[in-house]
Amino acid sequence: MGDEPTLQTTAGAPHVDESLVTYTNVIYALHTLAVIIGITSLHTIVGSFVCGLPSLVAVIMNYARRAATRGTYLESHFRWQIRTFWFAALWGSLSVLVIFSVIGILLGLLGLGAVGVWIIYRVLRGWLALRDQRPMYV
Repeated sequence: MGDEPTLQTTAGAPHVDESLVTYTNVIYALHTLAVIIGITSLHTIVGSFVCGLPSLVAVIMNYARRAATRGTYLESHFRWQIRTFWFAALWGSLSVLVIFSVIGILLGLLGLGAVGVWIIYRVLRGWLALRDQRPMYV
């Protein structure tokens, strides 16, 4: 028992239940699956991330267990994941509106591409920090 790695980020941090760490990994995996579906199909990364079943399930999972992470480093990961989803929805929607506006298709598609790259960055950065048992600083 003394050989097990600690899940605490600092000496005074509350103990983190291993099942919540696994749960958080599953959420990152679902978001990653949505990104992969967006890359490998006719969907965009943003469309798959915001409207695809994997990310919708992931964000519901975030809200369902959010209270259980309060006071732990996982709380920052849940906040990171939820904000990634909602900001992707916001910026993706604005990009689609730009496509249908006077400004034009090119600017809107560039916006969708930028949001797609941002989503990939957020998922990777968050998952790597979780692997290292580090909180996300937003």
